[in-house]
This record gives sequence, structure tokens and C-alpha cells, in this order.
Amino acid sequence: QVQLVESGGGSVQAGGSLRLSCAASGYSVRGNCMGWFRQVPGKERDWVTSLDKIGRATYADSVRGRFTISRDNAQNTLYLQLNSLKPEDTAMYYCAARIGSSCYSGTSFYTYWGQGTQVTVSS
Repeated sequence: QVQLVESGGGSVQAGGSLRLSCAASGYSVRGNCMGWFRQVPGKERDWVTSLDKIGRATYADSVRGRFTISRDNAQNTLYLQLNSLKPEDTAMYYCAARIGSSCYSGTSFYTYWGQGTQVTVSS
């Protein structure tokens, strides 16, 4: 059974930083594509970033240069470093995993999802 458990969310002021973690069980973070998405109430879940099997990262334009995705193979954990946070980054952040080494930005390509962790940025 695959489980993805996010942690690390919280409330910060604009300009601050957070690091989100996604601990995986029953699934290898190294062998597949994983990503982060975010969602605000009443809106669709948006792709933020993905990391493929060989370590290539892609980012949404809105976060490129501020967010960094990474993984620790030994810990079987995916991370998202959020720097220079803005109020518009406020959202529930979800870790997602797909079966396959290539990455895509659509939610339909991802099979497994975590429960989400809330990030709130105040101005």
C-alpha cells in the first residue's frame, strides 16, 4: 500500500521560508516521477514542480527561482524548499507520485496523493 505523508507547512510572513517533506512508503521516490501541487479553496489544483527519475526538475513560472524540489533516496522522502514566499503562495500543498519515470504537469498523470499540508503567507 502506497502512502505519502506531507509535513512542514505553517504560517510565515512574506519573504520567509519553509521546507515541506513528503515521506513515502510502499513506493520508491528514486525510481519514479514525483511532484508538488497546490490548491486554494474554490480553485483547481495547480502543478508547482516535478522531479523525474534522473533528477531533472521542472517548475511552474510562478515559483521558478524561489522553490526547489529535491529528494533523499535513503530516507525515501521528497522535499520542497520554499523561499521568498509571497501571500499568493498561500495554499494547501500536496505531494503526488506517478508510476513512471517521466514527469507531466497534469493532475491526471499522478496516481498517489498525500493528505496535504497548509502553507499560509501573510503580508
